[in-house]
Amino acid sequence: MEEIEETPEEHLAKQHRKEKKDMQAQIQSMKNAIPKNDKKRRKQMTEEIAKIEADLNNKHEEELSQLKSSTDTKVEEVLNGVETMKMEGGKEAEAEAAAAAAEEEEEEEEVTQPRLTKAQKRRDKKAAQEKERESRIAEAEVLNLQGVRHQEGLKLAQKLATKQLQIKEISSDGHCMYRAIEDQLAQRTKPELTMSMKELRSRTAEFMRGHADDFLPFLTNSNTGDMYTTDEFEKYCSDVEHTAAWGGQLELRALTQVLLLPMEVIQADSPPIKIGEEFDSEPVTLIYMRHAYGLGEHYNSVEQLKDPANAEDS
Repeated sequence: MEEIEETPEEHLAKQHRKEKKDMQAQIQSMKNAIPKNDKKRRKQMTEEIAKIEADLNNKHEEELSQLKSSTDTKVEEVLNGVETMKMEGGKEAEAEAAAAAAEEEEEEEEVTQPRLTKAQKRRDKKAAQEKERESRIAEAEVLNLQGVRHQEGLKLAQKLATKQLQIKEISSDGHCMYRAIEDQLAQRTKPELTMSMKELRSRTAEFMRGHADDFLPFLTNSNTGDMYTTDEFEKYCSDVEHTAAWGGQLELRALTQVLLLPMEVIQADSPPIKIGEEFDSEPVTLIYMRHAYGLGEHYNSVEQLKDPANAEDS
């Protein structure tokens, strides 16, 4: 199938998306090149990033303006040419020009329309939507450089760097705490410790049911303020086991006893929370983020810090 030639507007939009993507790569490279604890250089970097963004936005606006001006000029030239033909050739020349234009338009439709199958149109539409989505994500990330999510990420990265660690993203689906622990266990050399997310949930609920006295005092009815009844506690444990109910410190405390491993939860603005310190083993390390997503709290896993120079190859 013959390729459809890009319009100037489509070509410029494609170029702008590439330049924005290149700018993001440049910004990431700048951030990786400066130590997290060098506040002076990081402040300078923030100012440089703002200038880079402003310069690129100004460049894009100017190019769009030039393209619009060029297009308007071409339209005006065409209209003037038609008017001249009218004056010089009268109605006959006008009719010939109209016929030629109609014939050209009909030929274009014959070339393009039959050649595009429904499947190809769907693929083209999906590709266009994906490009637009990526563009919106990139723009949102630029706008979010000074946002609470970005600042939280910087603080966590700085804390983790001292441990030669970095954040490993976990999907936000209600199971994030259990999936982060599942990932941590998978990174260990002891296969007997490996557990799936579902097994972790099941074992947590089982332990809590068997040690109700250790957990009931911390669970109260939000409407009455009274401690959970036996039925309410069973409903809570059932949700832990069978639904995507979010996990917290109670579930982490249960899991330290299930796994016989300590837990360490690292936060941006508070000291780490350590649970199960009676176990003398390498802790399961989780990242607790307050501003990771629109819904708020989220858990991530960690992994060994990668060399920024080789990060793209890994």
